Amino acid sequence: MTDPVSAAPPPGPSGDGLHRRLGFWLLMLYGLGVMVGAGIYVLVGEVAGRTGLFAPVAFVIAGLVAAPTAMSYAELAGRIPEAGGEVAWLRDAFGIRLLPPVAGILIVGGATLSASAVIQGGAAYLWALAPLPNELKAMISYTWLIPPLIALMAFAAIWGVVESLALAAALTVIEVGGLLLAIWAGFEAPATAEWRAGLAGAAAAEGGFAAMGGALAGASLLAFFAFIGFEDMVNMAEETHDPGRTMVRAILTALGITAVLYSLVAMAALHAVPSALLATMYDPLAGVVRAGAPALVPAIALIGGAAALNGVLAQMVMGSRILYGTGRRYPAVGFLARVLPGRGTPAIATLIMAALVIAVAVTVPLGSLAAGSAGILLAVFVAVNLALLVLRRKGPAPEGAWTAPFWAPWAGMAMSVAAVAAGVFGG
Repeated sequence: MTDPVSAAPPPGPSGDGLHRRLGFWLLMLYGLGVMVGAGIYVLVGEVAGRTGLFAPVAFVIAGLVAAPTAMSYAELAGRIPEAGGEVAWLRDAFGIRLLPPVAGILIVGGATLSASAVIQGGAAYLWALAPLPNELKAMISYTWLIPPLIALMAFAAIWGVVESLALAAALTVIEVGGLLLAIWAGFEAPATAEWRAGLAGAAAAEGGFAAMGGALAGASLLAFFAFIGFEDMVNMAEETHDPGRTMVRAILTALGITAVLYSLVAMAALHAVPSALLATMYDPLAGVVRAGAPALVPAIALIGGAAALNGVLAQMVMGSRILYGTGRRYPAVGFLARVLPGRGTPAIATLIMAALVIAVAVTVPLGSLAAGSAGILLAVFVAVNLALLVLRRKGPAPEGAWTAPFWAPWAGMAMSVAAVAAGVFGG
């Protein structure tokens, strides 16, 4: 009798599975868009509020934590190129019946928290553009924008994978342009007193470098949220041409570009706006542009909104693939694996993701969403790196699949555990 946990996944109940239509550029821009949209437009203020001028360091640490696990993900995507990524890997590595669905629930939960955090910031950016008196804006919460924006992204995700990722790619180009605008405007603005005091002055104000180290540890977990994206990319492996080769190039390229952009944006933001003020802003990059190029504030607000929509779209696409893979594996929830005829997209799973995001986004504050999403994802990273070690003992990667350095899963596990501990004990 075939073991339902270890067997190859059956086709979806519709008989029309996912289509292999993605190449390097769409995949890389998809991942870059998630990372750029997820973090810097929304979280630079939160991170700066905790660490002051050390915010760029927090983003660098977060990128280093992500790098070895990104390598592990790239190898696993070539070994087992299935929708539902992490769930499939844990299934094949451990064969424990309950582990894959539990991991799937955690990943979908993390995607929901991530999308909810991003759409909060995006709605705030777009609400800033509304031609209404400031007094009236203060009386009406921007959260009323969230349900229609989520519905719009759900429609795009259902329409088609190439169509939705092409939209994501276009939004990504806009996002990167907005970051370059913010970098330029931030350094055009007069330097704040905090910037002029330098790192030594910032550390002294917080009680010394040791005290700042504790704050930096906690902020690095929050900053790690800004690198969420490469784990979304692997869930598109079943829809990617030659995933064993394409995935690693796309993942590492997107991660490298993101790390450079984040460091520059954080420095520009702190040059232009005091960290304490940044921490109070739902649209921090609008504040940065206002300080250096006030005439361009409407442009950065519009771009910030586009960045959020891109992040939400990517998380919904990823979460729906996790649900799709779960439905394909477990007959009790087989309806999740139904795809829209002719479009090849998991429509029911996408609508469920949209409902979850709306419910969470209108009820939970931004900081809690970001830290919770990062914490869940880091726990999954520990399990995924361990799964790679187990699979390596079972056999080599298939011919043509990229192999990560031998130390990558060990380093990924250790750094993920350390990051979780830093978040818990560093606050």
